[in-house]
Amino acid sequence: MMKIALGADHKGYALKEKIKKYLQEQGHKVVDFGTDSEVSTDYPDYGMKVAQSVANQEADRGITVCWTGNGMNMVVNKLPEIRGAYALSEDMAKLTREHNDSNILALASKYVEPDLAFRIVKVWLETDFDGGRHLPRIKKFSIHK
Repeated sequence: MMKIALGADHKGYALKEKIKKYLQEQGHKVVDFGTDSEVSTDYPDYGMKVAQSVANQEADRGITVCWTGNGMNMVVNKLPEIRGAYALSEDMAKLTREHNDSNILALASKYVEPDLAFRIVKVWLETDFDGGRHLPRIKKFSIHK
């Protein structure tokens, strides 16, 4: 089981709460960086907390949720240790782990219903990095440990 950092803005709050429950039911430890309501907030505040937690190796991986997923993904990728990935499908999640060794997943509450989110998260957490030809590629743009 993993320690997962979780964060969302107001538009991602409801889906974040469902993902948190799902992760806990699967036996993962969840560190919830907020937000804690649907009151309007700024997504960078929560995305950066998740990114810092993963970058500092305080969490194994992170998951962020906002309206489109794009804002959070942009925020987390500001840190060189982070390889944030945006996924709208199980296949996208699988490939971003296999090929890019992503360590933070960005989800879009506007486009991803809870059941699909659970499937995406499951695939993303269970898929290993393939290494091989992919490792030199990701080393070109990130700190890889």
